[in-house]
Amino acid sequence: MAVRVVGALILTASIAVAACGGSSPENPPASTAAPGGGKVFFSEPKNGATVKSPVHIVFASDMFTIAAVPPGEIKPEAVRANTGHFHLGVDTDCLAAGSVIPKANPWVHFGMGNNSIDMQLTPGPHKLVVQAGDDRHATMTGLCEVINVTVTE
Repeated sequence: MAVRVVGALILTASIAVAACGGSSPENPPASTAAPGGGKVFFSEPKNGATVKSPVHIVFASDMFTIAAVPPGEIKPEAVRANTGHFHLGVDTDCLAAGSVIPKANPWVHFGMGNNSIDMQLTPGPHKLVVQAGDDRHATMTGLCEVINVTVTE
């Protein structure tokens, strides 16, 4: 019985990491498709790039609509399907599906529907995460990509 539970937990954790775009040497950073085939990803910079600060970062989406967050409080039933906005995380990981993305460091919200930023980063390696959030800033399965860059100066 205990072996089955541990096996199920390991399988569940593996699926969660894969769904949130987790990476390892065996599983390099890559965008993961949402159930409807949508994805979000970095147009610039590319994974493994060596860059200078300020770093020019551009996001894109495929089969997922990027739009400004509607004004006011959004009720759960008013959340638009297959629509959201970008969030940038620096030196962090993808959040689990259904998590509300914090409006604080290390996350930057792009609630106006914009898709780029010039960001000051310290020299050295950095992990960048682009994750889509819905109208209530909740994450969705598969709409996250992680890349690694090295800032030279």
